[in-house]
Formats: sequence, structure tokens, C-alpha cells
Amino acid sequence: MSAVIQFEEATFPAAGKVRIALAGNPNCGKTTVFNAYTGARQHVGNYPGVTVDRKEGHVRLGQEDIVLVDLPGTYSLTAYSMEELVARAELSANNVQAVINVVDASALERNLLLTVQMMEMGLPVVLGCNMMDEARAAGLHIDIERLSGLLDVPVVPMVAKSGEGLQDAMSEAVRLARKGPRKPLHVNYGSDTDPVLDSIEGKVAEKGVLTDRYSPRWTAINLMEGDKEVCRELREADPALFAEVEAQCRKVADHIRDTLHVSMESYITDCRYGFIRGLLRDGILRQDPGRDRLAISDSIDKVLTHAFFGPVLMLGVLYAMFWVTFTLGAYPQGWVEDGFSALGELMTGIIPEGAVQSLVVDGIIGGVGGVVSFVPLIAIMFALIAFLEDSGYMARVAYMMDRLFRLFGLHGASVMPYIISGGIAGGCAIPGAMATRTLRSPKEKLATLLTLPYMACGAKLPVFLLLAGAFFGDDAPTVTFLVMLSGWVFALLVARLLRSTIIRGQATPFVMELPPYRMPTIFSMLLHCWERTWMYLKKAGTVLVAISIVIWAGLKYPELPEEQAAPFTAQIESLQGRIDALPEGDAARVSLEKELAGVQEELGGAELAYSYAGRLGKLIEPATAPAGFDWRTDIALLAGIAAKEAVVATMGTAYSLGEQDPEDAAPLAELLQKSSSWGKATALSLMLFVLLYSPCFVSLVVIQQEAGGWRWLAFSIFFNTALAYAVAVVAYNIGRSVWG
Repeated sequence: MSAVIQFEEATFPAAGKVRIALAGNPNCGKTTVFNAYTGARQHVGNYPGVTVDRKEGHVRLGQEDIVLVDLPGTYSLTAYSMEELVARAELSANNVQAVINVVDASALERNLLLTVQMMEMGLPVVLGCNMMDEARAAGLHIDIERLSGLLDVPVVPMVAKSGEGLQDAMSEAVRLARKGPRKPLHVNYGSDTDPVLDSIEGKVAEKGVLTDRYSPRWTAINLMEGDKEVCRELREADPALFAEVEAQCRKVADHIRDTLHVSMESYITDCRYGFIRGLLRDGILRQDPGRDRLAISDSIDKVLTHAFFGPVLMLGVLYAMFWVTFTLGAYPQGWVEDGFSALGELMTGIIPEGAVQSLVVDGIIGGVGGVVSFVPLIAIMFALIAFLEDSGYMARVAYMMDRLFRLFGLHGASVMPYIISGGIAGGCAIPGAMATRTLRSPKEKLATLLTLPYMACGAKLPVFLLLAGAFFGDDAPTVTFLVMLSGWVFALLVARLLRSTIIRGQATPFVMELPPYRMPTIFSMLLHCWERTWMYLKKAGTVLVAISIVIWAGLKYPELPEEQAAPFTAQIESLQGRIDALPEGDAARVSLEKELAGVQEELGGAELAYSYAGRLGKLIEPATAPAGFDWRTDIALLAGIAAKEAVVATMGTAYSLGEQDPEDAAPLAELLQKSSSWGKATALSLMLFVLLYSPCFVSLVVIQQEAGGWRWLAFSIFFNTALAYAVAVVAYNIGRSVWG
């Protein structure tokens, strides 16, 4: 288990706070490095306007107070993904004075592409060769001193798990920060390109355009690549200069395309890799024969990514993940539920009977308790996801699913958000929406966000089990399975529709490293759980308090007028008096108690029908009748927008049965079976509607935050509900023609 590193005393040329950036490719161990440096002294949030994680932490090195900025993991600084844009913006905004570039020691050639780009920006860089223990065990040897001399940057061997090299890397970073910017690296891009680059560099430097953000050389290279962001910035800053250099760049790009048959961007990338290969030849890297950890991973992948066995094993792994989550989580979840139940009983005894008691006990404690009870499941699920990610298996899952998902405009990395949201029944859309952060393309992420609510989350299952069991008998398991499978079908079809219309865009190339398998650290997994669980509590708990109060008020007010309640009240008082006059256990008393319960339920139904929620249900009943729904069902569906767990409970109340436990809804099932307005067609219609209509309120808030706009929240409400309505109407009418 890794621990926070305690640094020895060190002195530096000048005092003051230093900001150091931590950069690196995905799967290079950067998160472990950051956690080892900062421990609990870190702040996690989002970059302004986007949902990419922003992490900052404080490091004490002797008398130095250092702010460490953990940049998003990225393979390069090309402006394709949100992570690349954010990393480049942070590095070019003069917010950091030096960079610790963490690289996987066993994959130097690929990792050094990012290093070269940062050096071309003129950034002071310390190269941290991480996971040296694994490299040594695999028989890989790196000539650190020679590599440092050729690159002209400090190169430090590191093992983040044990702390090896971390103090040296930080000391070098602070030393470079005190020295200031370095001269940008000049890579040879060939006789056709370099003269034009020199010309553009000179013009940019002469006019001082964008020099507050980028070195002139870096600007010239990006203009030559056709980088949209840099082109836009130059066009806005100096249109005349942009027009001049654009013509130069186009001429060179056309020549490269005609002679070498590659794009200018690919050509520049090839030149950078040529520079890197030139550095690494002649003994910088040496591999002992027969000891290659990548070869071991390749051998494992022959089974785990096999065309047939791979998907089968993947389903087994994912099913096991949910089995462990719900098996282990059932105990702490029960403790949390019991705790909130005890709190409710305590408040019932303290607060006098009335509206305040009902608000606190039924509204706030009941509502918040329902969400907080999921925290143990969320924590366990995030721990297992962290294990799959850090071990390297998650990359294999995305690799196997990419071919199918690409047909529908999605990405292989979309599979995990779907599964977490309920692709394997029992998930939750809230952590599923958070999991879309692994998607590099904003458009593919958005398409995934808007369609993952179609999965059969755990809150929808009670509805499916109730209706399938009540109306389909022995076919209930098959019907339930097909309904849940429909969630996948609709998600993929709607994703294809969105990617062909309002979320058009070129598919992101599936460029994903299959990292060597490794054992994650316990410290990293626990920290990951804490971060995600705390975010869940903040986003879900605060919102649910407000919505719980709104739902409570809608179901309680206005109260039934006394003259309308009087007949029920008189009958209740009469029955209660007759019951009190009879001894316990008397058969007549038992009969009267049942009659009393029935009258109390009728009073509850009348009160509900008179409430704002009841009136709203009556108002929209004509519109929902084509789908087979009556006003009671409508109230339950409205409550389901707040939380899908409320659908069965609200249906029970609306049908004058009082609150129903979603796990034990047999009385409601019996009443629905006897109702003339219910049948197989209505049951199927309602199951499909619940599967597809608006996500719950907390999920909507998380989707809005992840999508970055209120219009997508509105889209998720209205489009999904319209789709659900259309599907429900069709299912109801087909069902009536089949079953009568």
C-alpha cells in the first residue's frame, strides 16, 4: 500500500509558492504519483465550463509550499479531446512554472510524444520514469544519465508506490521553476517544412501575436498542423497575418499530401516520433531476452480478448462485480436504512403530530434516507470499477465493445457507463453519468449521457417485478428480461438517431492503450472511492432535500375540507369505539379492525385526489389514456421523476392502499388484477414507459452538470418522455389486439 511521501529538508534559491503541473499519458501511474505527493491535502473539482476533473494539492518540501496541479491524462496536446484542450490551456496560461512529466518506463517511445510537445512549448520539464520496479523485473534497462543529456532535461527513475524518486523529481521541478522558461525544442521537420516554420515563427514573434500564451515556434507548428484552436485564436487576434500564414501552410500541406500521401498532421507526428526514435537508439534502452512484461500481458489477452471467450468472460466479470456490490452492500445498506428509520421514530416522538412532523419524518428524513442508503453500494461499485481500471482490464472491455458501439455512433468506452446505469439490472444512472468522463469525444459522451437512462436501474426493477408477476404468470421472467433488453436496443437506436441529427460529428478514432496488467494499490482505490462517493453525496443529497419537500407538499396540500372528510371521520370514530369495547383477539374485533383500515385507506385516497398532485393527475389523464394510464398511475409517474423508487409507493397510495414497500407489493398487485382498467396491455405499456421516460431528478442534475448545459436537461426530460409515450401507446394498442 502506498503512502504519502514525507520529504526531507531542502533549500532553494528563492522563497515563495511554486505551482508545478503533473502531466502524463493515461495508465502511466500519474494518479498514484499525485496521491503519494498530496494524500488528503488535495482538492477535487471541475475545470470551469467542463466536466474534466481538476485536482490540486499541496506539497511541503522543506520550507517550500508547492501547489501541485494534476492535469488530465492525455497522449498529446493536439486539440481533439476535452482532456487535451484542458491540459494545453493550463500549460499555456502561465499558471505553472514547471512540469513533472510522468512516463511509463516500459513504453518510453509512446510516452515521449507528450514530452516533446511540452518541450516545444518551452516549458521546464522533469521527466519521471515511473514504474521502474516493473521495468526492472521485466529485464528492461534505461540509461538515465544519457537520456537526460540527449533531452537536456532532468530524468528521474521513479516508483510511485514506494516513493522512490519522488523527492528528487520535485526538487528538480522547483529548481527549474526558479530558473524560468527554457528555450523551445526545435525538431527537424524536413527541408520542405522547416523554412516555412521559421518564416511563420519570425512573423509571429515580430508582431507579438499570441506570445503571451505560446512560444512563436509552438504557434507556427500548430498552424502548420491546422490546429483549429490556434487557427481561431490567430484569426481573431490578427486576421491579416492569419490569411498570410494560412496560405503558406496550405501550400506546404498540399505538397506533403501530393508527394507522401499523408496529412500534414500525420507528417508532423511522424517527424516527432522520428526524433524520439533517434534519441532512444544506441543503447538508451536494453531488453534482457525472454523477459518482456508486455509479452505476458499479450498472452493473457489471447484469452481475455478472444473473439468468443472474451465477451463471455467479460459478462461474467461484470455480473460478478454487481453480485459483489449488492451482496456486500446489503449489510451496510440495511444499517443505514435502520439508522434513518430510528431517526424517523425519534423525530416522531419529539415533534408534535402535525404538518411539521410529517415534513421532517416523511419528507426530509424519508427522502434523504432513500438516497443515502445507496452510498454503501456506490462506494463498493466505485472500488470495483477502480480495480478494473487500474488493473488494465477496463481498457479490454472498451476494446471488445467498440466494434458494435461504433455502428451506432458511440465509442467502446461507452459500454461501462451503460452497464453501471443498469445494463446489468440493478445499476444507477448517477454513477453511470459520472463514468462518461472516460469518453474523450464530447459528442460521443453527450450521446452516451442522453441514452444511458434507458437502462434498467435498480429503482425501476420493483415496477417490472410487480407488473410482470401480476399479469404474466409463468412468462414473468421472460417478459422482465425482454423489457430490460429493450433498454439496450432503444439506447443504441436513439444514439444512432442523435449522432445522425443534432449531435453530428466525426467518430473519434478508437485509440486506446492496452496497458500491461498490474495490481492496483489499496490506497489509490480507497481514495478513488472517497472522491466519487463524496461527489455523489453532495450532488444527490442536497438536491433531494428540496425535491422531497416539494413532493411531500404536493401530496399533502390542499387538505381535504372538513365537510368532505366528515363522513369518513365519523365512520372511523364509530368503528374505533366499537373496537375499543371488544377484547383483544375477538373475531368481531378483528373484522372491525379490517373494516377500519379500509375506511382509513378510503380517506387517504380522497385526500390524495384533492391534493395538488391528485388534481394534476386528473388533469393529464385524458392525454395518457391512449397509453392505458388513469389518474392514479399518472401521479405515480410524476413522483417517479423525483425518484423511480417512488412509483410503486405512490401507486399504492393512489389506489387507496397506503404506502407500499417496493419489495413487497402483493396487495397492490392483487388490486390491479381485479381492476377493470388493468390488463396485460396496460402492464406492458407501463413497464416500457417507466423504462424510457424522464430520468429521476438527481440523475437529471448530474446529466446537466456532465453535459454542461440546461438544454440537455430539458432534452432528457421531454424527448425521453415523448419517446416513452409513443412506445407505450403502440405497445398498449398492440397488446389490446393480442390479449383483448
